[in-house]
Amino acid sequence: MTTGEIRSLERDGKFTLFSVVSRTSLRKDKNGKNYWDIAIMDREGTLEGKIWSNAQWWDYRGEKPVLVADPLELEVFRDLEGKTLALLGQVTEFRGQTQYNFNGVYLVNQQKYPPHEYVQRSPIPEARLEEEFRDLLSECRGPVEDFLTFVFFDKGLWEVFRSCPAAVSHHHAYVGGLLEHTIAVARTARSLALTYRETGMDVNLPIAIGGALLHDLGKMESYEIPPGLKMTVKGTVIDHIVLGYTTFSALAREFGLDEGLALAIGHILVSHHGCREYGSPVLPATPEAMIVSAADELDFRLFCWKNSTDQMEEGREISDYNPSTQRRFWRREETNGL
Repeated sequence: MTTGEIRSLERDGKFTLFSVVSRTSLRKDKNGKNYWDIAIMDREGTLEGKIWSNAQWWDYRGEKPVLVADPLELEVFRDLEGKTLALLGQVTEFRGQTQYNFNGVYLVNQQKYPPHEYVQRSPIPEARLEEEFRDLLSECRGPVEDFLTFVFFDKGLWEVFRSCPAAVSHHHAYVGGLLEHTIAVARTARSLALTYRETGMDVNLPIAIGGALLHDLGKMESYEIPPGLKMTVKGTVIDHIVLGYTTFSALAREFGLDEGLALAIGHILVSHHGCREYGSPVLPATPEAMIVSAADELDFRLFCWKNSTDQMEEGREISDYNPSTQRRFWRREETNGL
């Protein structure tokens, strides 16, 4: 089965699937026994579940399967991130929320079942994303357009940028997720900038669009894809905002970008999370920075809404609690055809 099919199962439904591990965390239950929090993915999406102490672990890499009494005794089982597993599981419920328990864990031959075959990708075709990115870039015109062309294409960052995820969880956590998210933010920023310009607000469109296209530049150094999604050491201890601003500043100096433009766009990069408790060292202080920050937050929340409501069974209106946005989402039923 696929992750999409598993999400449609009712309580007590059983399943088997092949997937790549994106995250594991060893914990202790109330009786002091080991269990694992695990996040897995396939091309359709992700699932988070539990491997309890009574689960069976098997090594299927050789000619004959071997039952593993204690997975912690074997190094290969202590580091499962990025590896392909076959999993036998069951849908359960805990405190009113759906939970997935994996009762059988099978480490398979990684050459026969390569992890990259199970990594989720953006549902939007790459060619369409690139075309829209280039269209947005061309709207910047003048020195901002020239600088963006230098950054993404002349310096060769495009190959990494177009494949990078936007996160390892929460939102757009798949191959091409960063490009998809960046375009959505830039598209919304463009619309907001044009709307407020019509009211007489002094909003610089190239700076707003350019800042949106660059706002998550540091995520290229923050996440790794092959063979699975994971944070880099730099991404963990420095964070994408600092990494992105550092890269941007170096490229701006190399290109010879006007100091005023560099300051305005750099401010967008460091302020786009909107508040200090979310990682931005300064708050958005210009119309362009406030617009990009709002567009970034909106795309994140709408992605979480869609991801949560897509997992709901037919007829259900309220989602499970979403910890990333600290709320339950409502998928309202149509009223009078609206």
